[in-house]
Amino acid sequence: MGRMKFLVTAGPTREPIDPVRYITNRSSGKMGYAVAGAARHEGHEAVLISGPTALDVPPGVDFIHVETAQQMYDAVRDMARDADVAIMCAAVADYRPVHVSHQKLKKSEGRILLELERTPDILASTRAEFGFNGVLVGFAAETQHLISNAREKLLRKGCDMIVANDVSLPGIGFGSAENEVTLVLPDREIQLPRESKEWLAMRIVEQALALLP
Repeated sequence: MGRMKFLVTAGPTREPIDPVRYITNRSSGKMGYAVAGAARHEGHEAVLISGPTALDVPPGVDFIHVETAQQMYDAVRDMARDADVAIMCAAVADYRPVHVSHQKLKKSEGRILLELERTPDILASTRAEFGFNGVLVGFAAETQHLISNAREKLLRKGCDMIVANDVSLPGIGFGSAENEVTLVLPDREIQLPRESKEWLAMRIVEQALALLP
């Protein structure tokens, strides 16, 4: 197999409320960075689009830093058409504040109501809007009905594979060095053991490459 181009998203997004506050999530970015590093280790080109993390970019990986879901959407749209494999590891915020204050919101005695709106759906847009024709891999972080939810996402988002993990299990998932995932494909499931995210990243990259025509 020749040199392929991987597009990988990683980390959380930050959706601003005011100049000092934002909505985010517990994603550390470790899984996505490991996937980009694994693709590069196997001799392929890798572009990593990442929200804010405390991680070092893997050697040889092209890096695009973003903050918000909209910025990640725009970056994926710009890069997707040239990629052979897109692996969407990022934990993109589903909602963002409708109104962003340009001044720091002052503390008051009463409640503050924060109105939220949906962010653009990057995974669902990759095929439908961005013109991506390669292997599309999504992630599903679930707390219940792991496989059925992942299989529904596989169909709804036009993916070739979903990497499903149960984030309610202790010691794995967000922020952890280890994970335990199931690769959900149209015709089967592959249960991978609890292992380091680097080991799992290699298996994910191998399986994604096997799905190429």
